Amino acid sequence: MEDAYLITGGQKLTGEVALSGAKNVALKTIIASLMFKNKVILENIPRINDVKELIDLVNSLGAKASFVGQNTVEIESKGLKNNKVDFLYGSKIRVSFMLFAPLLYRFGNCFIPNPGGCRIGARPIDRIVDGMKSLGIVIEYNPKTGYYQAEMKNKPFGNYSFSKSSHTATEFLILMALFAKDKVIINNAANEPEIDNLITFLNQAGAKIEKKGNIIIITGVEELRSKKPFRIMSDRNEAITYATLAICTKGKIAIKDLKREQIITFLLKLDQIGGGYEIGNNQITFFYKGPLKAIDIETTPHPGFMTDWQPNWAILMTQATGTSTIHERVFENRFSYVDELRKLGAEINYINKTINKPQDFYFFNFDFNKEYRQIIEIVGPKTLHGGVLNIADLRAGATLVIAALIAKGDSVVNGVSILERGYENFVKKVASLGGIIKKI
Repeated sequence: MEDAYLITGGQKLTGEVALSGAKNVALKTIIASLMFKNKVILENIPRINDVKELIDLVNSLGAKASFVGQNTVEIESKGLKNNKVDFLYGSKIRVSFMLFAPLLYRFGNCFIPNPGGCRIGARPIDRIVDGMKSLGIVIEYNPKTGYYQAEMKNKPFGNYSFSKSSHTATEFLILMALFAKDKVIINNAANEPEIDNLITFLNQAGAKIEKKGNIIIITGVEELRSKKPFRIMSDRNEAITYATLAICTKGKIAIKDLKREQIITFLLKLDQIGGGYEIGNNQITFFYKGPLKAIDIETTPHPGFMTDWQPNWAILMTQATGTSTIHERVFENRFSYVDELRKLGAEINYINKTINKPQDFYFFNFDFNKEYRQIIEIVGPKTLHGGVLNIADLRAGATLVIAALIAKGDSVVNGVSILERGYENFVKKVASLGGIIKKI
């Protein structure tokens, strides 16, 4: 199986690129479609590995899901007949945990294995479990089998307040509350635009979801019915990758289907470092306009600087003048790219900083018995050279490819199937911009 890229760096990337649909919306809307009474058609769905795996999983449960066009997926739930997610499917994709919602409503009980996905830290499964219990769901984990077993005796009811907001957990509780006994109120909910897109999709089908800042109120309805095809939003994370490529290669890339408000925090940081961009009609053009300045960032949930963006930001800082720091507050294992970038000549070191009340400061579940490395220091600018790199998680994978594209000489990037879980037609898009890249 081909699972590596051969890259020759040093080219200026120029041209335009059309963003694919957002991975995080595609996966959630496919699962939500299993709760509809009729056939659902979703548009702008990226043909990426995560989507393909989820479609296979849905079909294994008896429902029908398939691509009926280049980026159009059709889902029909009426054949749903299996209340147990196969361990192999569940271990491949983290979002499988959200299948609790459609399966509990269909069968009253179900079994789902501990979810897979990128190992960027201990995901807040406990918040999802606690949220289910708060709505009256009985759920237990069997460490011998690796499965969670859940039972729903009555329609969900009650309220839940997140101690720390969680993107996926917020979306999951929305799904669990769609057919609630009465109203369900979610406090301290996450605020990402992808959540708003999911809510729009559900409300167009008859759901009653009201969002007021970080409070979400769901009034239960009897059923959901799709009235027309729904086109999901474009992928903000993909946009940041191509923006970084444009600036780091000293090129110029126009990114279509992108609006300022979707990545405003990133743009404000570009202003601080001297990165170039021009906002047009439903597109933003990024370019190199002069030496970059090093600055410090911290990752936080929306509207803060996204954790998914910081690996790409690290590459920008290797090319910036001065010393910068990145403080990762959302996940505790998001620096898998550091040792790999060092192979190419990057100067990156872990540093320590005393944090008052780290259990409150960090958005993951802080364990005082563990050692954490949450801050890196980057010294730039550095001229990178080629090397052999290994991908450990999706966003780190994009970072390593960017590094190889700006490095002098040839590089081999291994494990690209991990990157392709979230990037559609990556080689084709990069090559169309002038990058020398080949899958081997």
